[in-house]
Amino acid sequence: MNPLLEQEPRRVWAHFTKLCSIPHGSGNMGPASRMCMEFAAAHGLECRTDEAQNVIISKPATPGYEKAEPVMLQGHLDMVCEQEPGRGFDFLTDGLELCVDGDWLSARGTTLGGDDGIAVAMMLAVLEADDLPHPALECVFTTDEETGMGGARALDFSRLKSRRLINLDSEEEGVFTVCCAGGIRVQCQLPVLREPFDGAAFRVTVGGLLGGHSGGEIDKGRGSAHQLLGRLLGLLQEEADFRLTALQGGARDNVICPLASAELVLAEADVPTLERLAEACRAMFREELAVTDPGVAVTLERLDTPSALPLTKKSTDEIVWLLLVSPQGIEAMSADFPGLVRTSLNLGILHLDADALHAGYLLRSALVSEKQMLVQRMQALLSRLDCKVTLVGSYHPWEYRRDSALRETAVQAFRELFGKEPVVAGTHGGLECGLFCGKLPELDAISFGPELHDIHSPRERLSISSTERTWRLLCRTLRLCR
Repeated sequence: MNPLLEQEPRRVWAHFTKLCSIPHGSGNMGPASRMCMEFAAAHGLECRTDEAQNVIISKPATPGYEKAEPVMLQGHLDMVCEQEPGRGFDFLTDGLELCVDGDWLSARGTTLGGDDGIAVAMMLAVLEADDLPHPALECVFTTDEETGMGGARALDFSRLKSRRLINLDSEEEGVFTVCCAGGIRVQCQLPVLREPFDGAAFRVTVGGLLGGHSGGEIDKGRGSAHQLLGRLLGLLQEEADFRLTALQGGARDNVICPLASAELVLAEADVPTLERLAEACRAMFREELAVTDPGVAVTLERLDTPSALPLTKKSTDEIVWLLLVSPQGIEAMSADFPGLVRTSLNLGILHLDADALHAGYLLRSALVSEKQMLVQRMQALLSRLDCKVTLVGSYHPWEYRRDSALRETAVQAFRELFGKEPVVAGTHGGLECGLFCGKLPELDAISFGPELHDIHSPRERLSISSTERTWRLLCRTLRLCR
C-alpha cells in the first residue's frame, strides 16, 4: 500500500500519485493531457483541448452559487526533468519513484514535479468533489510552462468566461503572490574561427555551486559558474597567451549555472601561471561565497590532447570579453515590496560547437519599461561582436492591483482557518498569471500553494501537512467566492 494514499486529503494524493506514474516532462505533454481528458469524460464534465494540448475542464456552480461570478483555477501539467548523476532515469518512459520521509515527499534521485503537479492534483480533486460549495469553475491545465509558457501562449483566451483566477503555482505556504515579473529570452550565436595552436591542453572547471531558479533564488547571492569561469579566464588573459578549444555550462536559461568548464591550450612555460591563478581564484571565490555558496570549487585537469582544434586569438578574446561584461544577477529592486527583486538577468546556457558559441540569457522584470531597457543593453553589448541575437518567449509581467476583491476573499479564508494574517507579496519568478493578465487586463488574480523546497533539482521536496492546509484554504476560498 502506498503510504501517501493514507494521507489527507486522499483525493489530492490519489491524483498526484497517478500523475507521477506517467511521463510529463516539458515537451512530452500527451500522456498528462490525455489523463485529464479521460478524467473529464469519466465524470461527465465539459472538456476541451487545443493544438498545444492545454486542457480546460468546466464544472457548473453548486446550488446557491448560480449567480456568483465564475472562478478559474489554473496550473501547469509539465515538470522539470533533472536527476542525480548516474541515476539512469528515463523521463520519457518511467514513472517517478515517490519517497516519504516524515512530512516530506520527494522522488528518488530525480525532481518530484510538485511544481506544478500538486496544482493539477488539487484541481482534479475539486472537480471530483461533490461536497464542496463553489461558483462555476473553469480549470485550466496548461502545457510546457517550464520551457517558455508555450501552452499559455497558445491558449484561446476569448473562450474563457472567468474574470477571477486562482493560480496554484506558488511554493511558500502562507504567502499570497499578487504580482510577478515578466521576462524574455535572449539567444546569442557568436561565430568562431579555429586554427592550429601548439601547447599543453587543460580543462578548467568551476563547480560545486548550488545553482537554483533564476527567479526565486537570484537574490540568494549564489555564484554563477559562467561568471566565475569568465573571471578566471580574464585573469589568465592578462598574463598568458592561450586558446580556447571547448566551453560548456548550463542546460537551462532559467537556472543559475552550477557547473561550467573550459578547455584551453597554452604554452608549457605558462602552465605554472595557470596553476597559480586557478589556486588564487579557488581561494578568492571561497572567500566571496563563504556564506551563500560555500561548496564552490575550481579544478584543473591536464589533457593528453585538445578535444578540438583551438580557436583563433580573436575568437578566444571575444568569448572571454563576453563572459566578463555580461550582466549577471540583480539589476534593480522593487520599491513597492521591499526585498523583492524587480529586474534581473541570468546567463544560463553556454555551448561552444565547431563554428559558434551559443549563449542563452533570461531577462526578468516587473516593469515592461525596464525589461525593454535591459534588452536594449544586451543588444548594444552584443552588437560589439558579430553576434546573431534572437529574442524569444517574451511574457508580460503581472502588475500589482491595489484593489483586489479576490485577494480580500482569500485573506479572509486564511484568517478564518488559521487565526492569523497571510503574507501578501510579489515574486521575481515568471508565473503564467502575467500572461493571463496581459491577455485579460480585467482579470483579478491571486496565487498560492503548499511548501515546496529546491524545485527544479533532484532535492525537490513537498510538505505533506502543508498540502493538506493549502487544500483546506482552497476549499474555503471557493466557498467564500459568492
